[in-house]
Amino acid sequence: MKGVGFLVALVLLPLASKLASASDPSPLQDFCVAVNDAKDGVFVNGKLCKDPKLTVAEDFFLTGLNIPGNTSNPVGSMVTPANVEKIPGLNTLGISLVRIDYAPYGGLNPPHTHPRATEILVVVEGTLYVGFVTSNPENRLFTKVLYPGDVFVFPVGLIHFQFNIGHTNAVAFAGLSSQNPGVITIANAVFGSDPAINPDVLAKAFQLDKNIVKQLQSRFWWDNN
Repeated sequence: MKGVGFLVALVLLPLASKLASASDPSPLQDFCVAVNDAKDGVFVNGKLCKDPKLTVAEDFFLTGLNIPGNTSNPVGSMVTPANVEKIPGLNTLGISLVRIDYAPYGGLNPPHTHPRATEILVVVEGTLYVGFVTSNPENRLFTKVLYPGDVFVFPVGLIHFQFNIGHTNAVAFAGLSSQNPGVITIANAVFGSDPAINPDVLAKAFQLDKNIVKQLQSRFWWDNN
């Protein structure tokens, strides 16, 4: 029996180690520049790899993050990504970057999660009220007011937000521990899903009148589509 237990432990150990990993898998080559043409590509980490002999410096380059994003929208913010879709050389490297612009007082990057990445954010301009909420059952809120040069970390998968409490534009940059961290904006996902979630479900979950749920769904479904 002891021998069987040892073998089971030996088999499960690599799996447990893999599940404990909080970032993308480590590459087994120097780089794997993403391409969309299947003709001579190799499929790795969700992308086709470009022939290394054809790789150029531009595959690792992006310009334009100095340009402010347009915050003329209902939430008053704009996220400009520098991920694998914009920089193909990021494929398999497990990292990405975003610029976030916030309109004067009230610009909000609304509550959302990144299912595949921890985020580290640094404020460049303005004053931000930021925070995240821990998982059930505690649902503990951690918040901080950030000024230029301040840094804050949002753990992988947890709901978080940033809100501009200053009277000028605010700008932040954030690094994420995935080439494609994903984003789930809570209100859009819950009230703007396609097809819509049964209003009875949301009315019960949020303890709201069913008509209010329908109003929210019509608003968010329109925004999302």
